[in-house]
Amino acid sequence: MSGRVLLIEDEPNIAEAIRFILSRDGWEVTVEENGAQALPRVADVKPDLVILDLMLPGMSGLEILSSLRADPATEALRVLMLTAKGQGRDREAAERAGVSAFMSKPFSNAEMRAQVRALMEG
Repeated sequence: MSGRVLLIEDEPNIAEAIRFILSRDGWEVTVEENGAQALPRVADVKPDLVILDLMLPGMSGLEILSSLRADPATEALRVLMLTAKGQGRDREAAERAGVSAFMSKPFSNAEMRAQVRALMEG
Protein backbone atom coordinates (compact mmCIF):
# COMPACT_ATOMS: atom_id res chain seq x y z
CA MET A 1 0.00 0.00 0.00
CA SER A 2 1.21 3.52 -0.63
CA GLY A 3 0.09 7.09 -0.44
CA ARG A 4 0.91 10.39 1.21
CA VAL A 5 0.80 10.79 4.97
CA LEU A 6 1.20 14.09 6.78
CA LEU A 7 2.36 13.45 10.34
CA ILE A 8 1.79 16.39 12.67
CA GLU A 9 3.76 15.50 15.81
CA ASP A 10 6.08 17.64 17.92
CA GLU A 11 7.95 14.86 19.75
CA PRO A 12 10.96 14.06 17.53
CA ASN A 13 11.37 10.43 18.71
CA ILE A 14 7.72 9.60 18.06
CA ALA A 15 7.73 11.41 14.71
CA GLU A 16 10.84 9.56 13.55
CA ALA A 17 9.48 6.19 14.69
CA ILE A 18 6.20 6.68 12.82
CA ARG A 19 7.99 8.04 9.74
CA PHE A 20 10.29 5.00 9.71
CA ILE A 21 7.48 2.45 10.22
CA LEU A 22 5.27 3.89 7.49
CA SER A 23 8.10 4.64 5.03
CA ARG A 24 9.16 0.99 5.22
CA ASP A 25 5.62 0.06 4.18
CA GLY A 26 5.82 2.32 1.12
CA TRP A 27 4.13 5.48 2.43
CA GLU A 28 5.48 8.91 1.58
CA VAL A 29 5.63 10.60 5.00
CA THR A 30 5.99 14.34 5.59
CA VAL A 31 6.49 15.54 9.16
CA GLU A 32 5.33 18.86 10.61
CA GLU A 33 6.08 19.63 14.25
CA ASN A 34 4.29 22.95 14.73
CA GLY A 35 0.52 23.08 14.99
CA ALA A 36 0.46 26.63 13.60
CA GLN A 37 2.03 25.35 10.35
CA ALA A 38 -0.24 22.30 10.03
CA LEU A 39 -3.00 23.75 7.84
CA PRO A 40 -0.62 25.28 5.27
CA ARG A 41 1.24 21.93 5.16
CA VAL A 42 -2.01 20.06 4.49
CA ALA A 43 -2.62 22.39 1.54
CA ASP A 44 0.94 21.86 0.24
CA VAL A 45 1.24 18.10 0.77
CA LYS A 46 -2.35 17.11 -0.14
CA PRO A 47 -2.11 13.97 2.00
CA ASP A 48 -4.30 10.89 1.82
CA LEU A 49 -4.10 10.65 5.62
CA VAL A 50 -3.20 13.02 8.45
CA ILE A 51 -1.78 11.60 11.67
CA LEU A 52 -2.39 14.34 14.20
CA ASP A 53 -1.11 14.68 17.75
CA LEU A 54 -3.65 16.21 20.11
CA MET A 55 -1.21 18.41 22.01
CA LEU A 56 0.92 20.61 19.75
CA PRO A 57 2.67 23.97 20.00
CA GLY A 58 1.02 26.84 18.14
CA MET A 59 -2.38 25.22 17.56
CA SER A 60 -3.94 22.16 19.17
CA GLY A 61 -4.81 19.02 17.28
CA LEU A 62 -8.47 19.65 18.06
CA GLU A 63 -8.31 23.14 16.51
CA ILE A 64 -6.58 21.71 13.43
CA LEU A 65 -9.19 18.96 13.12
CA SER A 66 -12.05 21.46 13.41
CA SER A 67 -10.49 23.62 10.68
CA LEU A 68 -10.01 20.60 8.40
CA ARG A 69 -13.66 19.58 8.82
CA ALA A 70 -14.89 23.13 8.18
CA ASP A 71 -13.09 23.35 4.82
CA PRO A 72 -14.85 21.64 1.87
CA ALA A 73 -11.44 20.76 0.40
CA THR A 74 -10.44 18.72 3.48
CA GLU A 75 -13.74 17.82 5.18
CA ALA A 76 -13.46 14.15 4.12
CA LEU A 77 -9.71 13.81 4.78
CA ARG A 78 -8.91 10.81 6.98
CA VAL A 79 -7.47 11.89 10.33
CA LEU A 80 -5.88 9.57 12.89
CA MET A 81 -5.48 11.37 16.21
CA LEU A 82 -2.76 10.43 18.66
CA THR A 83 -3.63 10.94 22.32
CA ALA A 84 -2.04 10.21 25.65
CA LYS A 85 -3.91 7.64 27.69
CA GLY A 86 -6.58 9.06 29.97
CA GLN A 87 -7.64 12.03 27.88
CA GLY A 88 -11.31 11.04 27.73
CA ARG A 89 -12.74 14.54 27.42
CA ASP A 90 -10.37 15.38 24.59
CA ARG A 91 -11.31 12.18 22.76
CA GLU A 92 -15.00 13.00 23.06
CA ALA A 93 -14.41 16.51 21.69
CA ALA A 94 -12.42 15.11 18.76
CA GLU A 95 -15.17 12.58 18.02
CA ARG A 96 -17.70 15.42 17.92
CA ALA A 97 -15.35 17.32 15.58
CA GLY A 98 -15.20 14.36 13.18
CA VAL A 99 -11.97 12.46 13.80
CA SER A 100 -11.66 9.24 11.76
CA ALA A 101 -9.84 7.16 14.41
CA PHE A 102 -7.78 7.35 17.60
CA MET A 103 -4.59 5.76 18.78
CA SER A 104 -3.26 6.05 22.32
CA LYS A 105 0.41 6.59 23.05
CA PRO A 106 2.38 4.48 23.51
CA PHE A 107 1.47 2.22 20.59
CA SER A 108 3.16 -0.70 18.89
CA ASN A 109 4.53 -0.68 15.35
CA ALA A 110 1.95 -3.32 14.40
CA GLU A 111 -0.90 -1.19 15.80
CA MET A 112 0.24 1.83 13.78
CA ARG A 113 0.54 -0.16 10.55
CA ALA A 114 -2.85 -1.83 11.07
CA GLN A 115 -4.65 1.42 11.85
CA VAL A 116 -3.18 3.23 8.83
CA ARG A 117 -4.09 0.31 6.55
CA ALA A 118 -7.64 0.18 7.95
CA LEU A 119 -8.16 3.91 7.43
CA MET A 120 -6.78 3.85 3.91
CA GLU A 121 -8.85 0.84 2.88
CA GLY A 122 -11.95 2.70 3.98
